[in-house]
Amino acid sequence: MNISTIAVVGAGQMGSGIAQVAAQAGFKVLLHDVSDSLIARGLENIENGLQRLQRKEKISSEEGASTRARVYPTAEFSDLAAADFVIEAASENEDLKIELFRRLNEICRSEVVLASNTSSISITRLGSRSGRPDKVIGMHFMNPPQVMTLVEIVRGLATGTDAYETVRELSERMGKVTMVAEDSPGFIVNRVLLPMINEAVYCVYEGVGSVEDVDRAMKLGSNQPMGPLALADLIGLDTCLAIMEVMKDVLGDDKYRPCPLLKKYVDAGYLGCKSGRGFYRYKDA
Repeated sequence: MNISTIAVVGAGQMGSGIAQVAAQAGFKVLLHDVSDSLIARGLENIENGLQRLQRKEKISSEEGASTRARVYPTAEFSDLAAADFVIEAASENEDLKIELFRRLNEICRSEVVLASNTSSISITRLGSRSGRPDKVIGMHFMNPPQVMTLVEIVRGLATGTDAYETVRELSERMGKVTMVAEDSPGFIVNRVLLPMINEAVYCVYEGVGSVEDVDRAMKLGSNQPMGPLALADLIGLDTCLAIMEVMKDVLGDDKYRPCPLLKKYVDAGYLGCKSGRGFYRYKDA
């Protein structure tokens, strides 16, 4: 594997985190989004992440500086042609991702693997519309990527062995532990996690318990480090809703139906940490 430059498409919460992880591992990172303001927010996320690591003395100031220097922001899609590997981390919208993969296929070298950080969308479908299905693969980082060690590798029906080996080796170079999940909605982690979060929302919706009590009950009653509603805020309520809708639509089982309260919060723009309000309020957003 001869990869020195990684493109990350999408500078949001996940994309900026992935970019930081890749830059810390020594890769040159092209961080792309559609506007300078979105890129600036992503760079701010990276800066905050590096500052936290420096305060905890997990990296030196020199390591922080060298990591920053390896991140190259760009709003020009054509700049991604220089990438040796691409990680798509755009919003959880299938049509958007298909269009991105189509455009990436046009500008990237034929041997370049196109990985998606999707939480639930079919890798087989993304690959079939990309123009290079053997080079399309799921590389699902956990949130936040800077902290969580797992990467789910998801092979589409046409994904080649070379693409799989590239992602496995690349993940390990970033200090991650990998596992393979079938190309099924939600894969493994979200197939288990999101119905639990959705049920926690139903508990609030039906008056079984308050937000605080539901989270406290799950933390103290099942030894979870974070309550499911606080975790939903961290993931993003819009992302949680999108994953539930994919699982409901594809699997066709009512147990995956999104709670009406989750839909209402997303409609109101209460998306969690990134918007300043979800099930909790956040001063720093």
